[in-house]
Amino acid sequence: MSVFSAPAFDQHELVSFCSDRDSGLRAIIAVHNTTLGPGVGGCRMFPYASDEAALHDVLRLSRGMTYKSALAGLPLGGGKSVIIGDPYKDKSPRLLEAMGDFVNSQSGRYVAAEDSGTSVADMRIMAERTRWVSGMDDNQYGGDPSPSTALGVYLAMRTAVHHRLGVESFEGLSVAIQGLGHVGFYLARHLRQSGAVVYGADVNAGNLQRAVEELGVIAVDVADILTLKVDILAPCAMGAVLNERSIPALRSGIICGAANNQLATVSDGAHLKDLGILYCPDFLVNAGGIIDVHHQRAGSAESVKQAHIARVENSLAEVLRRADDCHRPTQEIAEGLAEEYLSVRAVPPVALAAVS
Repeated sequence: MSVFSAPAFDQHELVSFCSDRDSGLRAIIAVHNTTLGPGVGGCRMFPYASDEAALHDVLRLSRGMTYKSALAGLPLGGGKSVIIGDPYKDKSPRLLEAMGDFVNSQSGRYVAAEDSGTSVADMRIMAERTRWVSGMDDNQYGGDPSPSTALGVYLAMRTAVHHRLGVESFEGLSVAIQGLGHVGFYLARHLRQSGAVVYGADVNAGNLQRAVEELGVIAVDVADILTLKVDILAPCAMGAVLNERSIPALRSGIICGAANNQLATVSDGAHLKDLGILYCPDFLVNAGGIIDVHHQRAGSAESVKQAHIARVENSLAEVLRRADDCHRPTQEIAEGLAEEYLSVRAVPPVALAAVS
């Protein structure tokens, strides 16, 4: 398996592999860019079909974290780690301890946090072997950054609704959420409290049942959720769901969700634009989680963290305005803005205002 010729390789600074026979750990850490600070990003556990699939995912995810932190105005770089395995079958304290040792071996170039397939409890076990772990504060969510991710997506969605539909409220609008795990559930709660009609699907029957019973979400088959005729589609599961096969069948006017790497390829962003679908770049709108993690590490007051998350709305509004003015895909505009901040080694003024 060649790293340098991998399709998702983008001048990554570090790609490190670990195989631990005793615990069964097979994992990859990727650090994309540390211009603004250490590579911070979640530790994902997933039963990848192949080593190549795991490498592709960690390379794309770490690159997205670089742009996410830059646009969010954080002194952080882009990093990510993946553990190859089924979190429901293969996870064990011994495996997590080995992962902690692997993270520790990077000497602070990578800082891990919770992600899909891992939890705050898992991070606590890893933290027994390394100090380069975050997202474990003793707050109302026990350090879980998912509620902050959901809040950022909700606020961004509000901006997108105003931009595209010219309305100030979610009352009566319809939203389809793909994935009702940690982030998807909290997003659904925000939307239901705001009067939206919410449809949801999840491969985990328990997640779906909880959303239906506690929030009044309307259950939809996983195979149908992307093609529902709704005002807003919110992908909140795995990536690459917007591709050459799924995009022609979409019937939503706005896409705004928490999943990372929603676009399978760069050209998919242009395809959405050509179809008149407003796409909100995922690495911009789902930044609430990494903002939360940063403020946990910094020991910031809750009010400071909340004010910073709220700036996601301003950042998205600026991207949408520039995209309209230039007649270019929103993804392209957002990446260009992030590159601007990286080139001058500075965070955006609009984000600095939130943490000053």
